[in-house]
Amino acid sequence: MNPITHALTGWCLAETAPRLTNRQRGIAVLASVAPDLDGMGIVPEFLTRNTTHPLLWWSEYHHLLGHNLPFAVLVGVAAAIAARTNRALTASLAFVAVHVHLLEDIAGSRGPDGYEWPIPYFYPFARWPELSWSGQWKLNAWQNIVITVVLLGIVFVLAWRRGYSPLGLISSRVDRAFVATLRARFPRTTKDGPGDSGAWP
Repeated sequence: MNPITHALTGWCLAETAPRLTNRQRGIAVLASVAPDLDGMGIVPEFLTRNTTHPLLWWSEYHHLLGHNLPFAVLVGVAAAIAARTNRALTASLAFVAVHVHLLEDIAGSRGPDGYEWPIPYFYPFARWPELSWSGQWKLNAWQNIVITVVLLGIVFVLAWRRGYSPLGLISSRVDRAFVATLRARFPRTTKDGPGDSGAWP
């Protein structure tokens, strides 16, 4: 799936544990997109495609190096180290985030040539079994669009309710402005009628 969809999934996953800090939520988001680091080989492959020795780092290693159980364990350990506090919870969420990424890819990452990306779950210790699904839809299929829109809706609702959003990973100032705009556009209603009755949840 699209990295944005993976990132939104990671944020929503992190929001299941409200006591996480902004840093720890960011770790969960990074974990949710980390498997696609093995797709960075597309750059050298593109640059060397017309040479006598093309580097097929994307064709040979995408959905291989970062899409497996050992990588999920590695990400979990890295998350625990980076979290500072709530280490076990953050590591667990990071481990789960990688696996949700794998499930999303199994569901909706078919290429334009019809190739269904299999995932060798125990690589590099074994190439088999490879996880795949014959009903895998294309990367740009409507299902992926719907999932992304739903995730965005969840993010907006959580930002409205909790007072922060993924924008806080980049800038707390921008995040505050976004939440304020969101709450002004959709004010909380009370028994007395529309309007903000005081403190937000």
